[in-house]
Formats: sequence, structure tokens, C-alpha cells
Amino acid sequence: MTRLANKVAIVTGAGTRSKNVSGVGAATAQEFARQGAKVLIVDMDESAARTSVEVITDGGGEASFHVADVSQEFGCRGIVEAAVEHYGRLDILMNNVGVAQGSGSVTEIEEETWDEVLDINLKSMVFTSKYAVPAMIESGGGSIINVSSVDGIRGGMGHSVSYSASKGGVISLTYMMAVDLGRDNVRVNCIAPGMIWTAMVEAVDDDRRKLRRDIAPLGTEGTAEDVAMAAVYLASDESKWVTGIVLPVDAGLMAAGPQATIGNLIHDDRRFLGNI
Repeated sequence: MTRLANKVAIVTGAGTRSKNVSGVGAATAQEFARQGAKVLIVDMDESAARTSVEVITDGGGEASFHVADVSQEFGCRGIVEAAVEHYGRLDILMNNVGVAQGSGSVTEIEEETWDEVLDINLKSMVFTSKYAVPAMIESGGGSIINVSSVDGIRGGMGHSVSYSASKGGVISLTYMMAVDLGRDNVRVNCIAPGMIWTAMVEAVDDDRRKLRRDIAPLGTEGTAEDVAMAAVYLASDESKWVTGIVLPVDAGLMAAGPQATIGNLIHDDRRFLGNI
């Protein structure tokens, strides 16, 4: 397990908040460590961050934590300073932190909710990258992985205008950063998870959970670990010629239109399909 040997990684939003199911940040931090990286766990919740560190160190990996509010520039700067001070370099930034506060259309959104979601989901990635990039250049280059969502590609099941707008912004940010930073040997890519089962959606009831699974072509449920393995590829030298991509990890959801999944939702009733 040496795909990330001798590399230093920051993973934001990597605290462990559930005993039952992993979040993307925690799963990615664990997989980075298993692959040989030294990992700085970033979270606002110190207890959650400590738990993630303990899981990694108990497994023989190397990790530490830093408590920060990434919605503020000073918090983003402090993350990078902590990583460089502790490990001496920076190679990987996983901009994972995100929230899905509120729901509703543009006519229902509250200003406070809009500002909070955009600050955490998008502004945090801009300003953490602002300080991470010079540190990566000093280290000879690096990989930045921004976590978006299929909701940033198409109108989503969450029906939250602030969440979808923030995740769409992450995709645009990824393209711009990839173009700007290519000559500095800093690669910037984006992962767009689909309807995966993580701590963020643990409260979803069984019927909705089944629907989330059934609408995708594979018809199976993804996990945080599926996203983590995609992140390992983008963080590693295996993707050294890959930058500026949006990688859906979504069981094929973005490959299909709604008409393609009708058969899945009605148990493949061909007679019904023939009448459409």
C-alpha cells in the first residue's frame, strides 16, 4: 500500500461523526493513510477529528488533526500552515468539507442559509487552495481534489438551490484552477458523488434509500469508500497526466436520462415500457 508514499495530505471535513456509517472525508483520510500518506485531519469538531486520527494511527498510519472554521480565510490559512509546520511539505489537498443546509427553490431561500452554504461549500475551497498552492509549488507540485456532487451537474433530489449552486460552483472553480495552475505542476480535479450512503444522509428512511439506489443504472448503493478510492487515484502519480476533469462516482446516474431508469423503478415491466 504505497501509492501515496512520502506524500502529505490535507483532508477537510474528515472527522468521524457516526458509529454506523463513514463520511467521505473520514474514509478518504483513512485510505490516504493506508496508501502511505501522512494526513492532516481538518474539522470544526475536535472530538470527531480525534476519532479519525485514532482510527488511522490504530491501523498503523500517520495522522494528526487541526480544528478550523474553513468558512473564514484565516481558518483556511491556518490549515496549510499547520500541515507544513508538522510535516514539512504539502502534496495533496482534498477539499471535501460541505453541508446541505436548508431546502427549497430560489423563492424560498433565506439569505443566512445561502451565505452559510456558499461559504462552507465553495468559499472554503477557494481560500484553502489559495494557501495550499504555494506550499505545493514549493514541494515540486501537487494534486487538489474538489468534492462536488451530481447535484452540481443537474438539478438534484435534494431540491436545495444553495447546495446545487455551491456544488456547480465547485465544478467551475475546478476548471479555472486546472487551467491556471497547470504550468506550476499542480493538478486540480473534481469528484461528483452520486446517491452514496454516508453519514450525511444517515437519517434517510428505507423507502427513499431504496429509490436513491434504484434510479442509477448499476442499481447498487455506493459508499464513502467508493469516493475514497477515486480520490486515491487522483491524488497519486497514476493520474499525473490528468487535470481539469469532473469524475462522477455515481453508479452511472449521470450517463442516463430519467426515461432510461423507468424500467428499474417499476421492476423492468416491459409491457409498461412498450406503451410509453
